[in-house]
Amino acid sequence: MVTKIVFLFLAFMAILAMFGKLRIPGAKRLSDAKCKKCGRYRIGKGPCPCDGKAG
Repeated sequence: MVTKIVFLFLAFMAILAMFGKLRIPGAKRLSDAKCKKCGRYRIGKGPCPCDGKAG
């Protein structure tokens, strides 16, 4: 009985690992929406408020 529980747990973890490796749709677009200098998300198409002054 204990071995069956352990086997099911390991199978469940393997399935979660497979889903974790899938790429999230829209992840590239979200990473492109960040400022390259300060890392904040830019809203709209204008420049970042930091104006490249981030340390």
